[in-house]
Amino acid sequence: MSDSPRDVVITGIGLVSSLGEGIGAHLDRIGRGPQPSIDAEGYAPYFVHPLPAMDWSSQIPKRGDQRQMETWQKLGTYAAGLALEDAGIPADEAVRAKIDMVVAAGGGERDATVDAMVIDRARGANDPERVINETLSTELRPTLFLAQLSNLLAGNISIVHKVTGSSRTFMGEEAAGISALASARARIAAGQSDICLVGGAFSAERKDLILNFDLAGLMLRDEWRPVFSRAAPHDGITVGSVGAFLILESAEHAAARSAPAYARLAAVSGDRGRREPAATVARFKRMLPEIDGNGEDTMIFSGATGIAPLADVERSVLRDWLPGAALRAYGTILGHSFEAQVPAGVALAAGALARGIVPPPFDSGEERPTDTRPIHAVVTGIGHLHAEGVCLLEAVDGRRL
Repeated sequence: MSDSPRDVVITGIGLVSSLGEGIGAHLDRIGRGPQPSIDAEGYAPYFVHPLPAMDWSSQIPKRGDQRQMETWQKLGTYAAGLALEDAGIPADEAVRAKIDMVVAAGGGERDATVDAMVIDRARGANDPERVINETLSTELRPTLFLAQLSNLLAGNISIVHKVTGSSRTFMGEEAAGISALASARARIAAGQSDICLVGGAFSAERKDLILNFDLAGLMLRDEWRPVFSRAAPHDGITVGSVGAFLILESAEHAAARSAPAYARLAAVSGDRGRREPAATVARFKRMLPEIDGNGEDTMIFSGATGIAPLADVERSVLRDWLPGAALRAYGTILGHSFEAQVPAGVALAAGALARGIVPPPFDSGEERPTDTRPIHAVVTGIGHLHAEGVCLLEAVDGRRL
């Protein structure tokens, strides 16, 4: 282990969303202004940022592997493959056996057709418990029982991409993504790991999840608006399908294999506690890094959910902290992706730093465009029910997109 913390850099990005795949494609779309891809009909009165048509075979070659995965697992495995490819890591088992992995994962998906069948057959039955068990045992494919094991995503990545170093999985929605990044960065900085694949995935096109979120009063309904333009009572979450994985390395390890870096991941902080307004503000403020000046050379990528009271707190704190920084709520263009939300923000921020640009505003209420080349990027997130997180990225002399 090193005596002093090592620099941690981002050398690979795998990003898939409604805007397409790859960090370059995302920055190109964003650079043309706010053009979110939204399905306003299929899940009305709610809105979903859906995946485009996907050729899963380009990153998951075996049909058998694809068949036993649900969409969120395919999405995560696909994004992980993009990150490995983008980092220039050869498909060599001996090389990939040295890569550690940290995954933010949810609890798996449901088969809505079987759910409906269970309800239909059990309704009015004299012995509904027996009917339910028989239906599940004959109609539900075995892998869906296993899908409730959240570490199955990491397992599929290991099988498909031969990443067989240490592995850990975090659950807990937005908190999982924050913790995954914090864990991976801390291990590399401390010398416990040289290179790590870290990220998460979220499949938004699920009626069961949308129902759950709406029962909790969390969903935006009827009229779509950008994140920072959502005000009570017309506020809430628009979900988005996203897979976001990053390759993190020590700067020394990246240099040894001549891998250019997108950005330096200088810090990741996370916390949680009771959602009392004063306490939430205090926790969030404690995590904000020290940056000289008022932020003219800094851009902030906010992972705000669209729930107005939380977005108002986040925006107010950030404006007071760095009034000159460009603030962008990227949920406007990607939707909200829970476990993948903060990793996706870090991917966008690293790509923008590498390209030397500040994306144009995603919302008329956001700060004006700027031509100043950014030096810092801050990614923030206040989870829909719990958890707060802040990531600091710094520009490096390396890759230019």
